Amino acid sequence: QVQLVESGGGLVQPGGSLRLSCAASRSMFSNDNMGWYRQGPGKQRQLVASITSSSRTTYGESVKGRFTISVDSAKKTVYLQMNSLKPEDTAVYFCNSLRAGVNYWGQGTQVTVSS
Repeated sequence: QVQLVESGGGLVQPGGSLRLSCAASRSMFSNDNMGWYRQGPGKQRQLVASITSSSRTTYGESVKGRFTISVDSAKKTVYLQMNSLKPEDTAVYFCNSLRAGVNYWGQGTQVTVSS
């Protein structure tokens, strides 16, 4: 099993930045994927960004060029740097680990973009 703990959410003005962190209880293994998803009010959970153990990244269309996912293997932590935030980025952000076909989720952290 993998336990995931997110942090770094909060209230930010449009155009601002936040960095989310996800601390994992175990290091990434080969063929693992780590990622961030978000779920806005009344919306389905959607992919924000993901990264493989070989550092290949995938981004949702709405965040390309603004968000960056990265991994610090020594700290077993995945980051999501979010720049140029927009009100439509408001959501609960969830950390995800896909290992051997099993999805693990963190508890989520709220990000609110508002003036």
